[in-house]
Amino acid sequence: MIRSFYGISENPFSSRNIQLLPHQEEIYDTLKVHCQQGGLSMVLGIPGTGKTVIKEFLKESCSKQQVVVTVARTLHTYTNTIKILCEAFNIDFEGTHFRCEKRLIEEAVNLNRLGKTLITIIDDAHLMEMTTLRRLRLMFEDFPKNHNIILIGQPSLLSNLALTVNQDIKTRVTYSAITRRLNPDAMQAFILSELDRIRLGHNTFSEAALELIIRSCDGVLRKTRNLCLSSMLEAVRNSQKTIDIDIVNRVLIQPHWRKECDITDF
Repeated sequence: MIRSFYGISENPFSSRNIQLLPHQEEIYDTLKVHCQQGGLSMVLGIPGTGKTVIKEFLKESCSKQQVVVTVARTLHTYTNTIKILCEAFNIDFEGTHFRCEKRLIEEAVNLNRLGKTLITIIDDAHLMEMTTLRRLRLMFEDFPKNHNIILIGQPSLLSNLALTVNQDIKTRVTYSAITRRLNPDAMQAFILSELDRIRLGHNTFSEAALELIIRSCDGVLRKTRNLCLSSMLEAVRNSQKTIDIDIVNRVLIQPHWRKECDITDF
């Protein structure tokens, strides 16, 4: 609908083919180095600040000498998590978790003999039980030393690791980074770069509309992308090429954009 209305060939503000922003690129470059040396890395941040973008870049940019596996279903028990890892490695996951652990270790050693570097990404690691994470850490001790584990999650994970009982995990962290909110200038640069990518003029959003979007999204990338896309859909619905402040306000009155204090009367 948007592509037809604006006469463009690509979807605007798509979650695919996103380019790294400067602060994300710095984290990505550092992770690439740690992936070659091995260790335990953490990328933390509130939802929508770009952690998934970094993860996808790591997966897409890996060389033929790198094997990247991802665990995203972190609410499972340890046994099921091990089986998810086996599935990611394309190996048999039947039997007890002890047998699965043995197969995983053997596969990791075989990959190392072939000259491959292994990278394991655990997404939403803050949702994982500490006992499960500890048992995984113990299993990973038998992996080749150049194996790198990347924990991606929210800042609450750091708070959990700060507990004395979890020092055995925290002391093994070799690198950690926080994906922070963007400042207004960076937010504007992001929106304009997205317009450039799909070959739309910067005047697609009026100056007032742009300022309102930046102010409303509070530096969160995902919010920015969703608000811009919703505003474009609203503009299409009203057959209006230029997105002005009235269009953005029509989106912002939707309940999920409003603060709790604004909807208590409903």
